[in-house]
Amino acid sequence: MNTQQMEQMGQFKVTVWEEENFQGKRCEFMLECQNIMERGFNKIRSIKVENGPWVGYEYPEFQGQQFILEKGDYPRYEAWSGNSSYRTEHMLSFRPIKCANHSDSKVTMYECEDFQGRKFEMCDDYPSLQAMGWCSKEVPSIKVNSGAWVAYQFPGYRGYQYILERDRHQGEYRNYNEYSTQAHTNQVQSIRRIQH
Repeated sequence: MNTQQMEQMGQFKVTVWEEENFQGKRCEFMLECQNIMERGFNKIRSIKVENGPWVGYEYPEFQGQQFILEKGDYPRYEAWSGNSSYRTEHMLSFRPIKCANHSDSKVTMYECEDFQGRKFEMCDDYPSLQAMGWCSKEVPSIKVNSGAWVAYQFPGYRGYQYILERDRHQGEYRNYNEYSTQAHTNQVQSIRRIQH
């Protein structure tokens, strides 16, 4: 089954509202939305994810801070920004994460850019990379071998979120600038598989 057939069967479905607590204008999506303002919305303030994992973005055209959206209700921005040190009260674009496969995910972290230096392969969630033996607060390059991951700036899945996917950049993130359009640092201290 190809991605288009999966989308037609409702593999991915999200409903967005213009106001908090599922109020105001609403619209359902099964495909990406590059700019919610083109659909007559000023912003997105609440979300229900019914199927599939999604990534939301602060700005149109999939720009700005990223937020992981897994199945569930997000009545206010705190629900999607969580323990992020960076808070945005709205979202303006989003897309499904098509390569997420929780049972078959593998990622390799490197201590230097361009996949150089010491490396560590993982296939499980780590709330603290330092506790599992990574000797630095920084991860300069990452290779996603399979699945999709969300890396966090701080331990305990807090801080900036970076969505890392096998089907983006061929899974190769040669330096931290490729983690996100808003990546200001290569600081990554926790990482987990994206739920599907």
